[in-house]
Amino acid sequence: MDQATNLRKLVLENRQVKKTKTIAIASGKGGVGKSSLAVSTAIALARKEATVTLLDADLGLANVNVMLGIIPKYNLYHVIKGKKKLKEIVIEVPENIKIIAGASGFHQLANLDTKQRSDFIESVGELDSDDYMIIDTGAGVSQNVLSFVLAADEVIVVTTPEPTAITDAYGIIKSIAAQAPDKSIKLIVNRVQSVAEGRRVSQRVINIAGQFLNVKVENLGFVFDDIAVPKSVRNQKPFIVSYPKSKASICVSLIADRIINKETESGKASGLPGFFKNLFRSSGGEED
Repeated sequence: MDQATNLRKLVLENRQVKKTKTIAIASGKGGVGKSSLAVSTAIALARKEATVTLLDADLGLANVNVMLGIIPKYNLYHVIKGKKKLKEIVIEVPENIKIIAGASGFHQLANLDTKQRSDFIESVGELDSDDYMIIDTGAGVSQNVLSFVLAADEVIVVTTPEPTAITDAYGIIKSIAAQAPDKSIKLIVNRVQSVAEGRRVSQRVINIAGQFLNVKVENLGFVFDDIAVPKSVRNQKPFIVSYPKSKASICVSLIADRIINKETESGKASGLPGFFKNLFRSSGGEED
């Protein structure tokens, strides 16, 4: 067998064993820019030659498709009801990412019977070839949110410098730590006025979590307060697309660099079937 054939075989084997890394993006309170960051982070990763699927898991308030200016015909509810296969509802968008639209009926995952769960996990396996799945969860610490957070390989908590946002960020970190003390937790401080403010807020959250929860929270970075962000939301275009040279876009690009570098260092991911198995368990639907 010649060297070229060996190389092709190795590439195929690597593709077969590649597992998608799942990253849940959460926040203690609404209005901190979590969904906008989730969309732009997914696009930033794709621009760095990563393959990315964005799952809208904000139950009842699904808005990823709104931010991208699209109206999905089908969503996860149709998959749960057996009307569509998962690969049939994946939407490829011009920003070079794929999205899976959520629905308020998604909470019914917790009530699926064994066959429905196994069929769903099997269909998920067909998608387990991307580098990343970014999961935009709902705000707060409901069990629906925690189900996604606990099932993911890691979680990114988004806060702002506002005292209430910091308090609520600590609250969701505390909830995660109570159920999964070893969970990889990272922090992004959004809408900062200066580098100093970003560092001060992140260090405050990290110190409090370490002192009172004995949990290590990693500072993933900050995003400047930028008029480009609300403008883009109103125009239903991600700010990293509309204003690629804005301060916010540059910050998100740096955060994407850090995500990729950390992935290279750890090299670990459970894959999508593992993610959804964990999701069923944390939602109260144990495998029989």
